[in-house]
Amino acid sequence: MSPLRNAISAVGSKVKVLPEVARALETGRPVVALESTIVAHGMPYPQNIELAKEVSSILRERGVIPATIAVKDGIFRAGLEQDELENLAKAGEENRAIKCSSRDLPLMASNITTQQSSDETVQWGATTVAATMRLAHAANINTFVTGGTGGVHRGGELSLDISTDLIELSRTPVIVVSAGVKSILDVKRTLEVLETFGVPVGAWQSD
Repeated sequence: MSPLRNAISAVGSKVKVLPEVARALETGRPVVALESTIVAHGMPYPQNIELAKEVSSILRERGVIPATIAVKDGIFRAGLEQDELENLAKAGEENRAIKCSSRDLPLMASNITTQQSSDETVQWGATTVAATMRLAHAANINTFVTGGTGGVHRGGELSLDISTDLIELSRTPVIVVSAGVKSILDVKRTLEVLETFGVPVGAWQSD
């Protein structure tokens, strides 16, 4: 079987889980998945790592174990060590991180390396909402917290520019807690698509 076919079959079935996260899952402690695109591409360093640390701190204060989802040198990861998170935060500006949606996971996995990378050569797949959901589910993490989700772009009824996030929300059983659909998108059409896909949507303290 070709490396690419092997990678495709591996998506959703082989995730390296950080020991702390694995222990929490085994003992029934709450675990929340976090995406990595916002760390690598969402804002410049060091603001991005400061935000990542703040979010992790908020979760831990509430007894929740954070698990940042990413792809490191072709290996799917659920949970990162602090030095890895720091490396990821620098990788975006150093062109060592690729934005990775669910469709990209097989290709990322086909680039797996068996050699130890130095901090300057580590290659990252920074996961979007869709890819984070897929890998979180594979790691048996059922809750995912993010900022804003993708949706239908303005003019999407003509361009068909619709985020894969909506497809993933309809087929992957993970609870996604977010600030809502990104405001630059067509929010009303996004809600219509979610309704068509049968995705339950709830709002808290919002009209």
